[in-house]
This record gives sequence, structure tokens and C-alpha cells, in this order.
Amino acid sequence: MTAAYTLYAKPGFTATTIERLCSEARISNRAFYECFGGREELLQALHERCVGESLSVVAKALQDAPNTLDGRVRAGIRAYVEFTTADWRRARIMHVEVRRSGDVLTLSRQRAVDAFARLVEDASADFPPGPRLNRRLLALGVVGGLQELLIEWLLSEDQPDIDELVAVAVHIFHRSLGTG
Repeated sequence: MTAAYTLYAKPGFTATTIERLCSEARISNRAFYECFGGREELLQALHERCVGESLSVVAKALQDAPNTLDGRVRAGIRAYVEFTTADWRRARIMHVEVRRSGDVLTLSRQRAVDAFARLVEDASADFPPGPRLNRRLLALGVVGGLQELLIEWLLSEDQPDIDELVAVAVHIFHRSLGTG
């Protein structure tokens, strides 16, 4: 898993063969197949671990946040952005390589998006709704916007500052949900 964490981030999922994974991990191909059915299954395990860890970090931040909508929004978004960007490999696996894997990880990715959208819905549930739009769809839009901001952070030559990412994501959240 450690070798895949690095190799799937760079040179990337599509460029990483099982032979290269096994060589980097200093294990045999047979040992690899005793643990995983293929490199897609390994990417799924890595992705799900990263998602699970980030969900825990965000849930803790929301629990400790001030009991205001803005307090929750800022705490949750900052926790996610800081946790995700603390290790570029994590950000790359969660937001770039999982997409490059094609249909193989579509379900895993959708489960992650759904989990984060539920966090957005739950964090804002106690506060008066803004526009009479479907809160679930708005939450999905907010999650998608944050993902695109993180992809920009990963791929841009002029990498945006973390504080700027957080400020833009908070703005998107408030504008999308009609709360700011």
C-alpha cells in the first residue's frame, strides 16, 4: 500500500504496472495477488482509506466548531482542505487518479461524494434554508466545487494559497445554499 500511495500519485495510476508496484514494495507478484485482485482493487483500498480518514477529520472539526452555520462551514472546509493538501499524494489519489481509473472506481468515488454531501447537508440542517432548491443537489454542487478547487491546487503551475481555497469554498457554500 505504501508503494502504491507514492506510485499512484506519481507517475499515476495508469502508468503504474503491477510489476513496478511489486518491485517498489519488494514483494513478489504472487504476494501482491494474495492481497489484491489487481491494481484497481489496490487503488480502491487506498482511495477508501483516504476518504475514511478525511471524513473523520471533517466530522471532528464539525463537532468542535462553533454552533453557527458559518462556524461549521469554515471549520469543515478548512479541516478538509488542510488534511487533503497536507500530503499531495493523498490529494492526487482522491481527486485526480480516482477519476483517471475510469469506470473501475466510479462507485467508490460516488460513495465518497455522497458521504461528503451528507456532511454538508447535516452541517447546515439546523439553519434556515435559502432558496427553495433541493438541498441535496446543492450539497453535491458544493462538494464538486471543492473538488475542482483542489484539482486546481494540484495541477496549477501557480498554486493557489490554502487560505484562498478555503475562502472561495466558503463563499461557494454560502452562495449555493443561499446563506450568505
